[in-house]
Amino acid sequence: MDKQWLEVEIITTSEAAEAITGILYNTGVQGVSIMDPKDVEDKIKSPGLDWIEEYPVSLDDATIVKAYYKDNEKFKEDLKYIKESVMNLDSFGIDKGEGKITVSKVNEEDWENNWKEYYHPTKIGKRIVVKPTWEEYIQKDDEIILELDPGMAFGTGTHETTRLCVRALEKYVKDDSVVFDIGTGSGILAIAAAKLHAKKVVGVDLDPVAVDSAKKNAELNDLDNIEILHGDLIDVVEGKADIVVANILADIIKVLTEDVKSVLVEGGYFISSGIILDRKDDVVAKLEKCGFKVEEIDVDGEWCCIIAKA
Repeated sequence: MDKQWLEVEIITTSEAAEAITGILYNTGVQGVSIMDPKDVEDKIKSPGLDWIEEYPVSLDDATIVKAYYKDNEKFKEDLKYIKESVMNLDSFGIDKGEGKITVSKVNEEDWENNWKEYYHPTKIGKRIVVKPTWEEYIQKDDEIILELDPGMAFGTGTHETTRLCVRALEKYVKDDSVVFDIGTGSGILAIAAAKLHAKKVVGVDLDPVAVDSAKKNAELNDLDNIEILHGDLIDVVEGKADIVVANILADIIKVLTEDVKSVLVEGGYFISSGIILDRKDDVVAKLEKCGFKVEEIDVDGEWCCIIAKA
């Protein structure tokens, strides 16, 4: 008999999906999947990708976040935290939409394999294409292919904030760059920097599931210029970087801003995203207060990426 898991389904908006994922990572979650109609729209508009696939939601549907848990005593505590945190999103200026949360039992096989049909090669920068390992894709022109097996816990780079950070990395990474990716998740940004020929890349995440996922994805891309570490923000990195990239949340970016200069070379760049537009001025003010010069702000949908110089 297949192993039983508890599936938490949250009906929300594309805007809130990233924040909700962050909430889930603070619990004992074993995996997360996101079905976002915005991803379908982006794929349809994406240049150079000629596939059309069925998708389980229409463009008019809400975004559905599903999280998977072991059925134990801790789950009751986690569920209470999830419900309270999702309800509180409005106070941060994030539209949670319906915010309906339901729980059901599922078999392990159902969530370990079936979700893969929803992920396909996606161009997320001017040159960078994320390709799930089980998909076929013919490289075009000067494209850079990132092989990815995201696992249930992490997406494949279609979110606006990931695209914003990738575009910034494409612009600022040089052959002699040292790059720190703080909150690396599945390692997309760290791997992108390494594929852009950075001299050295260090990815850091507090979640051991993320660290394991990022290490496996780095191996899939046969990279020898990347290291993945388990730790809290910049506490575990050594030396200084030319670029620090952090795709987290506005409030965490503000905390990181207070210390990030200590690991940046003079004139280095701090690329930050996970910032909803309503919080842009707040983060900019914090950066400037900490002595950064904001070089540019890139916007995609309701999100922005701020590139600041130390």
